[in-house]
Amino acid sequence: MKKLLFVCITAVWMTACGGGDSASSESQKPDLIKKTETPADDGKGVGSVTHVELNNPLDEAMVGRGKSIYEVKCAACHKLNNQRVVGPGWAGITSRRKPEWIMNMTLNVEEMLQKDAEAKALLKECLVQMPNQNLSMEDARDVLEFMFANDAENSPK
Repeated sequence: MKKLLFVCITAVWMTACGGGDSASSESQKPDLIKKTETPADDGKGVGSVTHVELNNPLDEAMVGRGKSIYEVKCAACHKLNNQRVVGPGWAGITSRRKPEWIMNMTLNVEEMLQKDAEAKALLKECLVQMPNQNLSMEDARDVLEFMFANDAENSPK
């Protein structure tokens, strides 16, 4: 009886500890590595916006809507010049960041602050997390158009 119990315990132990063939466990390692690789930083940030079609010339209706959104949701923390209030000033933002990054930051702030290196650096600099303003895709695009207009208006001639 003791021998039978010993054999059963040994069989259970070998099964629980993997006891499978080493070839199959080796073939699983490359899949695990593929799943944990991080994509190269393309400067577009983290989120659903992967391409933005810019307007040339700027769409004045979009600029106007973007300005209105800025005044209600953004102006308390961001100035249109280089002055940092709570968040960084917006002057020159469109030359420092890709349009996709700007939109992803406005639409997907939580994930950007967790995964994007530039967003993490801004958080360290400003010490305050940007709140999610619940902008729609259209709102974010209007704000982006306003940012381009602001930069064009304030750039040295």
